[in-house]
Amino acid sequence: MKLRIALIGTGVIAGHHVRLNAEPDAIIFPNDEAEFVAVLDVNEERARAFAEKFEIPRVYTDVDELLAKEKPHIVCVTTPPQSHAELSIKAMEAGAWVLCEKPLCGSLRELDAIRDAEVRTGMHCSSVYQFRFGGASRHIKHIVDEEIAGKPLVGTCHTTWYRDPAYYEVDWRGTWASELGGPTMIHGIHAMDAFLWTMGDWTEVRALCSTLDRDIEVEDISSASVLFSNGAIGSILNSILCPHERTFLRYDFQQGTAWTEDAVYDLNKDKWRFKTLDTMDPEKVQTFKTITDDTVTKQPSQLKAMVADYKAGRPPLVSGPETRRTIEFITALYKSAATGRPVKPGTIVEGDPFYEHVGGTFAQNLSTI
Repeated sequence: MKLRIALIGTGVIAGHHVRLNAEPDAIIFPNDEAEFVAVLDVNEERARAFAEKFEIPRVYTDVDELLAKEKPHIVCVTTPPQSHAELSIKAMEAGAWVLCEKPLCGSLRELDAIRDAEVRTGMHCSSVYQFRFGGASRHIKHIVDEEIAGKPLVGTCHTTWYRDPAYYEVDWRGTWASELGGPTMIHGIHAMDAFLWTMGDWTEVRALCSTLDRDIEVEDISSASVLFSNGAIGSILNSILCPHERTFLRYDFQQGTAWTEDAVYDLNKDKWRFKTLDTMDPEKVQTFKTITDDTVTKQPSQLKAMVADYKAGRPPLVSGPETRRTIEFITALYKSAATGRPVKPGTIVEGDPFYEHVGGTFAQNLSTI
């Protein structure tokens, strides 16, 4: 069976869902496992130009009409962040699985509503965390889980990117209401998700946030120290103030280190370096240093995995509790920065301003950032 996929939103990121690197000739379903049957945008002219570029047959401007007429198996949501939760729930209620661009939602309340919709409809909703789906990322996860180089002791996760003032001239960017956060929520979420997934459950976070150099409501830099249940300690930095852009992940084990070099928007196998102690078992050294899977860390890799999961009748990797891990961590990071106190998982519940919005009191009192 060829699955039908619909795309909601035809902005900049949308092309990266339908083609590898948004290149029109880079088909992601060469074996006809699935096809894009329709696109939607409130701007019909833009939607038609997008559909023509990527050879997608039908165009809509009304979500309900698209869902009713096309009956898609999977819906990709690539609209601005403030609409993600509502559209994801609507698509599931229409009988579709959902792959939604990050951030999936703006609060734990919305996340709980999405989870309720999953349970109620039997559908699944995944957030785009494409770094998890690369072959190198799965290799690093295997190293940690199997303790190939011993226990993980120290982890580093830095997203130091650059966004100039003009980037924030787009009306929905830079605000708590529409973009939902700064580099913590929008840019660093990619690496942080891979980092948290790799290292396992976190037990405490202590954080700082500030707005140093951009005229925006949200933060332009955050840093955090995180304690994991396995005893490891992690350091996290997110910023859009860094002209020398890098995404840097580093994992230090008892007998070796794995780290990225010259990475920015992907964590593919060519970006990883390894160092081991001379005393490490040679066979384990070989396992530690050898990445055999060439799968890239791009949105199509996650979409192809979702298509395979749909056909196999199994839940996709990033849905339910796996989606919550990262959103709850980001919420806790913001709360720790706002309160000056450490925050533990499971402590942000209904009645807490940070349950209502990831930015909590930051979003309520804009002058505090």
